[in-house]
Amino acid sequence: MSETFHLSIEGPTQTGRLDKILSDYCANVSRSRIRALIEDGHAKLNGAVCLSPSKKLAMGDAVELFVPPPEEALPEAEDIPLSIVYEDEDLLVIDKPAGLVGHPGAGNQDGTLVNALLHHCAESLSGINGVMRPGIVHRLDKETSGLMVVAKSDRAHSGLAAQLEDRTLTRIYKALVLKVPFPKKGTVDQPIARDSSNRLKMAAGKKSGKAAKTHYKVERSYGEACALIECKLESGRTHQIRVHMAFIGHPLIGDPLYGPQKNAVNSALKKAGYGPEEIAGVLAFPRQALHAQAMSFIHPVTEEEMTFESPLPQDMDNLLKILDKI
Repeated sequence: MSETFHLSIEGPTQTGRLDKILSDYCANVSRSRIRALIEDGHAKLNGAVCLSPSKKLAMGDAVELFVPPPEEALPEAEDIPLSIVYEDEDLLVIDKPAGLVGHPGAGNQDGTLVNALLHHCAESLSGINGVMRPGIVHRLDKETSGLMVVAKSDRAHSGLAAQLEDRTLTRIYKALVLKVPFPKKGTVDQPIARDSSNRLKMAAGKKSGKAAKTHYKVERSYGEACALIECKLESGRTHQIRVHMAFIGHPLIGDPLYGPQKNAVNSALKKAGYGPEEIAGVLAFPRQALHAQAMSFIHPVTEEEMTFESPLPQDMDNLLKILDKI
C-alpha cells in the first residue's frame, strides 16, 4: 500500500535538512529509504518536486512525500519449516538449522532462508528499502546453526543494523576447537580480508583487511585434544570465528575450509586416550562445530531489552557426548 505524508514546518525544531526532518516525521521509513525517494522525485517542497535530500527547510514550508508500495521481491516464497523463537509485527528471531543457506545466490536459487521467510511473513512484511522482503541483519554460514534476527519493517531493519554497527547487538557462539587454547581466555584482534590464493576463503592478519575482534574463553577441555569455547564478537566479518581460531592454531572441528586436517585430529585424540570408535565419531562430524547460542539487542521499536538463547543442536550435543566417554 502506498502512503503520502504531508508536513507543515511550523516551528524552529522542524527546520533543517529535508531528509532528516522527513525521517523524524515518517517513523516507519528509514532515512536511507527517504533519501532515495527524494532523489527519485517523490518529494515536493511548496508544491514543486525537490530532488535534494540536503535541502534546508524554513518556517512556513509545506512538504509532501509519496511512498510507493514496496516492489515484490525476486526470490519466490517457499513453504520451508522454520524454528521461530520470537515474532512480532516488526521482527522475528529464528533458530537456523545447519545446512540452510541464508540468501539465494549462485547454485542456491531456492530452498534458502529468504525463500522461507517470504512465505512465512507474506502478510506482515512492510518492505525493506522499498522491496517486499525480509531484512536479514546479520548472516550465518550455511553450516553454522543458531540464532538470527530478521527485520520485517524498514524501521526495525534500520534500528537493528545500527545496533550491529555500534556493537550493542551482542552475539555469543559455542565452538569445538582442536586442542586447548592458551591462555584459556583471550582476544584475537586481527584484520580479516579475502584470501588472495583462494577466493572462497578469508585470511586473518592482512594489513588490507577490515578490523575484526573475537573474545574467547574455554568452557571445557577434553584432555589436550579439544576444547569447547565461547566466542563473543565485536565485529561481524565473513567466517570470523573460523578464521580467527585457525589463525591462533585452534581450528574448528569439522571445518572444511580452515582445517583441521584429519591426521591432526586423529593424532590429538589418540594422544588424549580416545579409542578408534571415538576418533571415527569425531572425524565423521560433517560441518564446522559452531553454533550461535545467544543474542541480545534493544527492540528498535518498543525499546525493550531482549535476550534469546538456543541449546546446542543434536549433532553438536552428540559430538560432545563422544568426547565425554573418557
